[in-house]
Amino acid sequence: MSFHKSDSRTPLAPPEYTKIPTVVTGYDNEKHNGRNNANISQPKFIRSDMADVPVQQAAGSTLPLVITRKKGGDDSEDVNYNPFEHRKVEHPTSDMETLVHLLKGSLGSGILAMPMAFMNAGLWFGLVATFAVGALCTYCVHILVKCAHILCRRRKIPMMGFADVAEQAFLDGPPSLNRWSRFIRFMVNSFLVIDLLGCCCIYLVFVATNVKQVVDFYMENELSVRLWIVIVTGPLIFMCLVRNLKFLTPFSMIANILMFVGIIITFIYMFSDLPAPAERDGVVNVVQWPLFFGTVIFALEGIGVVMSLENDMKNPTHFIGCPSVLNLGMGVVIALYTLVGFFGYLKYGPGTEASITLNLPVEEKLAQSVKLMIAIAIFFTFTLQFYVPVSILWKGIANKIAPERQNASEYGLRVFLVIVCCSIAVALPNLGPFISLIGAVCLSTLGMIVPAIIELAVYHEDPGYGRFNWRLCKNIGLILFGIVGFVTGTYISILEFHAEFTGGHVGDH
Repeated sequence: MSFHKSDSRTPLAPPEYTKIPTVVTGYDNEKHNGRNNANISQPKFIRSDMADVPVQQAAGSTLPLVITRKKGGDDSEDVNYNPFEHRKVEHPTSDMETLVHLLKGSLGSGILAMPMAFMNAGLWFGLVATFAVGALCTYCVHILVKCAHILCRRRKIPMMGFADVAEQAFLDGPPSLNRWSRFIRFMVNSFLVIDLLGCCCIYLVFVATNVKQVVDFYMENELSVRLWIVIVTGPLIFMCLVRNLKFLTPFSMIANILMFVGIIITFIYMFSDLPAPAERDGVVNVVQWPLFFGTVIFALEGIGVVMSLENDMKNPTHFIGCPSVLNLGMGVVIALYTLVGFFGYLKYGPGTEASITLNLPVEEKLAQSVKLMIAIAIFFTFTLQFYVPVSILWKGIANKIAPERQNASEYGLRVFLVIVCCSIAVALPNLGPFISLIGAVCLSTLGMIVPAIIELAVYHEDPGYGRFNWRLCKNIGLILFGIVGFVTGTYISILEFHAEFTGGHVGDH
């Protein structure tokens, strides 16, 4: 990332000032910050717009400014500034509404894969490890939001998205990190896009697999899952041409109802005729643990949406702390996911499928209805999941296209991305390793590695890393844990793809 030099474009800063660039959201500062730009005494200049989407949709902002601040950044003006008082949210959410949104965003299709996660860990190891990984994910969200609050106060910015926080942390950190600020922003947005498009690929495989299982029961000539993926993609292309989220709201409501009813009926099947826990492995082969890690991270990690939830709150300070909206919401999510994983694996054992709906008896009408209900719910969810990566990518290329060609170009981009998702799903129609791969690659990076790096940058100068550098040691541990999960999860997921294509399973030998 390059900046204009102060000696050629702006007055030299006084000796007591150190030139440290920072991001201030540039859209209508007076409206959002409650003060006029003229009141900022430090030199300032504008840099180009960045590829992002509104904070209500995903991490990001629009047009930033770059200014200077006093070295240390903890002057009285920073301390007195309360960013929450300057937020202008049209419809702020209460604590309860935010909790509902957090639960809704976290309780997705990942819950159906939790029994498979336990199959790759063992009944008792999975029980302990799910709580441990869940607590770790929650703590990393705390790190991200707390660093966002610190940076908002330092920079007098009312709110920031995930990518904003990452970029600002690098601008605020050691001088050696300043030059990488654009890169970290690009990396966060890139992993968000890969994660969300990867989820879309998983949704295609999920829908096709469940529909195929029901239809095959009534057909003599079975169609391959790859052909079903192509069939499902057809209507999705037309649905994804809808550019206004308002028109997708009814489909979201239908999806929520179908998912809720389907999961309740699945629970009824799952809790009937349970075997004794002694009949299941307590701990499985360590080779399978990375698959467990990737699946649990995929199911639990919602760090891509937490900043937009916090930014829309009426009382943002209630989001983190103890007790807090985040702790309560993630506590419920972790407990529910652990419950489903434990009893799902206990019920179906080594035969547990990548989605527990695939274990339901296909000959029963009620079970067939569950498979179809959840398949339809995931089908409608695809369009909502697809909206954010398209917004990020389109904003990055829109200014390079002539105005008269932008409509056709955006529709072309949407069709192209759906076809790309279809192609990837057709090439890798294995639900289990696909889920683990996305979790290991994207969410270990966004959910653990990036928040730890952000905290190291934010705390570098003030208030420091604490006695015995405990913050430094803690974050190095988080980064190493994330890297190990990334590398081993990716490697084992690829091996699992190969094993499933040859009719085996990682850890069989």
